[in-house]
Amino acid sequence: MSSALTDLFPHPIVQAPMAGGVSVPHLAAAVSEAGGLGFLAAGYKTADGMYQEIKQLRGLTQRPFGVNLFMPQPDHADAAAVDVYGHQLAGEAAWYEVELGDPDSGRDDGYDAKLAVLLDNPVPVVSFHFGVPGADVLESLRRAGTVTLVTATTPDEALAVQRAGADAVIVQGVEAGGHQGTHRDNPETDGTGIGLLSLIAQVRETVSLPLVAAGGIMRGSQIAAALAAGASAAQLGTAFLVTPESGANALHKQALTNPLFVRTELTRAFSGRPARGLVNRFMREHGPYAPAAYPEVHHLTSPLRKKAAATGDPQGMALWAGQGHRMARELAAGRLVEVLVAELDAASTALSVFPKGGTAG
Repeated sequence: MSSALTDLFPHPIVQAPMAGGVSVPHLAAAVSEAGGLGFLAAGYKTADGMYQEIKQLRGLTQRPFGVNLFMPQPDHADAAAVDVYGHQLAGEAAWYEVELGDPDSGRDDGYDAKLAVLLDNPVPVVSFHFGVPGADVLESLRRAGTVTLVTATTPDEALAVQRAGADAVIVQGVEAGGHQGTHRDNPETDGTGIGLLSLIAQVRETVSLPLVAAGGIMRGSQIAAALAAGASAAQLGTAFLVTPESGANALHKQALTNPLFVRTELTRAFSGRPARGLVNRFMREHGPYAPAAYPEVHHLTSPLRKKAAATGDPQGMALWAGQGHRMARELAAGRLVEVLVAELDAASTALSVFPKGGTAG
């Protein structure tokens, strides 16, 4: 991996930026202090809200950290389909006694304002989700001393990341919890995502950039597998979601290992974009009918999700989780990094005992 990135953190462990209040400064600080790379999620925050969190994080650690931005989305949603979905959700609004959100509350997530803050007050690392920033943006950040990463879910997307001039690509497998970072939201490709190990191998043969592997990773042995496949570091989200430093709702944390929630699926039910979460009532009832309309559907369902959380109803919440959610461990974030490093070392040692050209036996 490019030393520009590896010099920033001694262990190949990146804490995924989880929007919606999960990746708070205390979580990022704990991970960075333990030798990983902590991340703040700027998604769904104002530019000032992001700036205030950066200031708070800098007061908690002197170690490097990252900030994640959502790319502005093209206006291609079918307004009629969004309206139909809103009518379908009328029963939910009545049940929770709230009004549905305004689907036209904004498409760019304050991208330009956030970028201006990050150029005026540079941070060590910035990553991008839902698309590729322009080459001029990446070059401006580089001149400011910032290392840039961009998520890709296919080899072609990774090639676009390399052509734009990013320093590294986050290779996101279909196992990952939360939103898939596809560059274009094409409903025809729903259900066609690539598994992480296969994706690493394909991207490794397509681009020369360093790779950060993301998707379903919960153990140090999985990090070792990703590194052996060609990645240079691993990004973990669900594994850190249950830590005490995480800002996730307590119901969300409990649901990850609750036998009531037995599996995950990719759904558009909550946001209009494919995202992996624990299957609950809301997902089952509304997922099959949700249109490809992000962020319109996100804005529409926001009051419902907030009220469900406030009333203690996980069946109405977006319980984002990767496929390895049942392996979640309730450890402090710094301790989790230590355990992952120990597991990684053990797995690497086990691999090293295999004789060249053969197998142990």
